[in-house]
Amino acid sequence: MMRPGLTLLSVLAGLVSFGASAQSPGASLVPSDGGASATQHFDPIGKPPSKFTIELRNGQKAELPFADKRDFDEAKKGFIAEPSYTKIMADAGHVAWDMGSYGWLLTGKDFESIHPSLQRQAVLNMGYGLYEVVPGRVYQVRGYDLANISFIKGDTGWIVFDPLTAQETARAALAFINDKLGKRPVVGVVYSHSHVDHFGGVRGVMDEADAASGKVMVIAPEGFLEAAISENVFAGNAMSRRVQWQYAVLLQRNPHGHVDQAIGKNVANGNTGLIAPNRLVKKEVEEITLDGVQMVFQNVPDTEAPVEMNTYFPQFKALWTSELVSATVHNIYTLRGAQVRNAHNWSKQVALTLYKFGQEAEVMFASHSWPRWGNARVQEVLRAQRDAYANLNNQVLHYANQGVTINEIHNVYEVPKSLRDQWAVRSYHGDVQNNTRAVINRFLGHYDGNPVNLIPLSPKESAPLYVEMMGGSAKIIARGEELLAQDKLLLATEILNKLVFAEPQNQQARRVLADVYEQLGYRAESTSVRNSFLQGAFELRNGQPGGIPPRATGPDVIRAMSTEQWLDFVGISLDPKKAEGMRFTVNLVTPDNGEQYTIEMTNATLTNIKGFQAKNPDLTVTVNRADLNQVMMGQSSFDDLIAAGKARFEGDRTGFDRLRTILVPFTPDFEILPGTAAKVPTTPPKPFEVRDLVDFD
Repeated sequence: MMRPGLTLLSVLAGLVSFGASAQSPGASLVPSDGGASATQHFDPIGKPPSKFTIELRNGQKAELPFADKRDFDEAKKGFIAEPSYTKIMADAGHVAWDMGSYGWLLTGKDFESIHPSLQRQAVLNMGYGLYEVVPGRVYQVRGYDLANISFIKGDTGWIVFDPLTAQETARAALAFINDKLGKRPVVGVVYSHSHVDHFGGVRGVMDEADAASGKVMVIAPEGFLEAAISENVFAGNAMSRRVQWQYAVLLQRNPHGHVDQAIGKNVANGNTGLIAPNRLVKKEVEEITLDGVQMVFQNVPDTEAPVEMNTYFPQFKALWTSELVSATVHNIYTLRGAQVRNAHNWSKQVALTLYKFGQEAEVMFASHSWPRWGNARVQEVLRAQRDAYANLNNQVLHYANQGVTINEIHNVYEVPKSLRDQWAVRSYHGDVQNNTRAVINRFLGHYDGNPVNLIPLSPKESAPLYVEMMGGSAKIIARGEELLAQDKLLLATEILNKLVFAEPQNQQARRVLADVYEQLGYRAESTSVRNSFLQGAFELRNGQPGGIPPRATGPDVIRAMSTEQWLDFVGISLDPKKAEGMRFTVNLVTPDNGEQYTIEMTNATLTNIKGFQAKNPDLTVTVNRADLNQVMMGQSSFDDLIAAGKARFEGDRTGFDRLRTILVPFTPDFEILPGTAAKVPTTPPKPFEVRDLVDFD
């Protein structure tokens, strides 16, 4: 199980939370015939695809460019060795990674419950082991996590690019390459961007002391720490729940359930960490030479992540495109929830990469997918990706400027055939229909211009009226079954969804809607869409699945949070209805880093301002930030620090103590569909933890 503690409730309340569990020195590697995967909790529940789904799939197969098999050749090129194990155990004792649970994809069978294009991608993502990208200099270990971990061979050691999500999988990857190619020290680590699957495993390849001493150079784009922490903190609990739908990590792994994550098989479920970078890339293009390796970094912010960077290796004519360019169109809006991304800028940055480095690069590799070799191939993929994002942005705005709204655009936009015929820009991760709405949302917002949508009713309020006017549940179910039988699935969801919201306990309605969701999931090319529909079908039938979803961050992220970010989140955590009438002012001083804050509770709202001190505060709290970390991680309470002489409270702490009583613990198990409250969990419920960030993509 994941280690407990670090709760926001205990953070401010000063309660002692659970401490972190001891970590074993290495992950256990389980042979391929080892025990069951930690994610295999359920018997298969999927129903077969309907005749309409099979017919649609056959039509899709006929239209897809299956004659182009270059990806399969490129995915196999440079293969050196596959490990003897398929499972990697987490230090806490559960399965952190299980590549063997997807072995059924390699049977050669054509699965009618998987979109044919997605099945192709899922097979390509089965690459598992050590690969050579540039002879004698650049290597990748693939299939150990959602991302690839890349190793650049310097004069004396390894430069590691993107050390995965979990330290257990990163540690196993380092051990594997050292075993096959000879042991070498890690002399550098590069974080390409601020999503956790690109930095969370860093403690599996290096020690923090080596970064502090400068023995290991840790390179990241400017703004990395802030982006790594802040992107998902404030809405992190909502994202934690929603990521269970987008990634469906707890669904069974079989043709009726989880098959892939588009950019990799799945997310490793182990210990995550963060070691602060000691070398920031600040310029648009900046060169660093480390251990004899010349690296030219290109900052590409406001694209796939708030901060991100590519790397060109002139000595090897090798281009690393981070997650800016992989083997799929990405999310402009990710279904887990995040700020809408900038498709226009994304296209521009790919164009810069094409013209700055793509004119001479002979190989292109990335933090996901597989490399492409030959300059013509590199330019082909870069141009396709550039044009995919540009077309999305331009065509959507073209129609928006003619009055097409956010609620219509997904039914109007059409990907040009020349792009549909290129595997590199199929919608495996991002979904083209969802992405079109994201572009309008970025430029025009959620409002479609119709005043009826200015004050929409909540679904639970509007649904009973619809059910009444449609003649009651029996008529809706009968009509829903007719529409399902006629393969009019979206019409069926329109009426059945209303009934489920009006009558959450109507099991027949839930079953029929689940059947509709399931067929829609089978047809989806995007893993995000497939997972969301299949997760919805599961929860309609069974309630929320048990098990332990991956956690994306750990104590390192807490330490890296700014005090201001922590105070902001405390303001989000309080119950505003219980805060009415409360009024107090607290001055916070952290002498070791020279920071000061004024915290005010007024108008049922907790605010803070950095760099100021109120003249007549009710309470002044003095504590070193290094000691405050222990409170933020739940390892000590404020009262513990006071008793130890590490914190000082001066004045009236009544307001502070009252605040502790109105903090709300967030848990990522709320209902998305009515009647899907969590059943008895496999682990005790615990409040939302600030380490529960979910920025995988």
